[in-house]
Amino acid sequence: MKRYLVTGCAGFIGAKVAEFLVQKKCAVIGLDNMNDYYDVALKKHRLNDLKKRRNFKFYNVDIEDLNALKGIFKKYRFDAVINLAARAGVRYSMANPHVYFSTNVQGTVNLLELCKGKKIKKFILASTSSLYAGQPMPFKETLAVNTPISPYAASKKGAEAACYTYHYLYGIDVSILRYFTVYGPAGRPDMSIIRFIKWIDEGKPLQVFGDGTQSRDFTYIDDIAQGTIKALKKVGFQVINLGGGKRPHSLLQVIHRIQRYLGKKAVMKKLSFDKTDMKATWADISKAKRLLGWQPKTGLDEGLRQTILWYQQNRSWLKDIKL
Repeated sequence: MKRYLVTGCAGFIGAKVAEFLVQKKCAVIGLDNMNDYYDVALKKHRLNDLKKRRNFKFYNVDIEDLNALKGIFKKYRFDAVINLAARAGVRYSMANPHVYFSTNVQGTVNLLELCKGKKIKKFILASTSSLYAGQPMPFKETLAVNTPISPYAASKKGAEAACYTYHYLYGIDVSILRYFTVYGPAGRPDMSIIRFIKWIDEGKPLQVFGDGTQSRDFTYIDDIAQGTIKALKKVGFQVINLGGGKRPHSLLQVIHRIQRYLGKKAVMKKLSFDKTDMKATWADISKAKRLLGWQPKTGLDEGLRQTILWYQQNRSWLKDIKL
């Protein structure tokens, strides 16, 4: 049985990756520090589902805690490390940049050091489309990403650079995955789609930064998780986009769809466009298709329907989730 370390296992992407791995009869050791950047009730919901699986084991460990990590690596032998733990959120990174660099860079280095010491040859890093700010679309992995416009993006750039160093020096096989606006059931409440669904359903003013014409390459969670698992293959060192791959959708288009599926009208409150926001994102996913045999299967309409269905089935406790 293959055994994988999945950090950030109570997070949106980490929980789904862990779920798919245990379904494939792999053993998963999951780490998460359960921080309260967003409502911990949602993290507990994801984690409770995972804890029902016999081949899943959870540890409340922060990847910044090197001594705690050493204990995990001493206890288990891993076939690969999938590092999905990160401080997320572009706007909050401006208020508290230090924790972004300590988690996203130092935490990644901690894991890479332990992979080096234990001769673990495969490492996956979750990175971000935020690095492409100011570049021509659709974004290709060959573009220079040397102008991050938020501490969050800068910290991810630092983590990517560390991964290359450990690949070059110690031969660790690395897949860096740049994710594009992930959404779906049990999604993060600080991201647009879950917030829009909840606000529209509850009849509360829907907060939109800018005029709503900014667009994103929305990518369904199951597709992202499957692409992450496919990236366990030996690639040397590769940066790979995982995105919807088709033309991006504007926030207004998403809002109109949610209104239609819920049968309710949004009350919009427009706020100033944030300096750290990108006007648009759009992934070129030809490399993922060629290298991993991956492409997304779930379009925006079906993805939104599934997300709204999950929300409606869990409305009784989601009403108390803080946005």
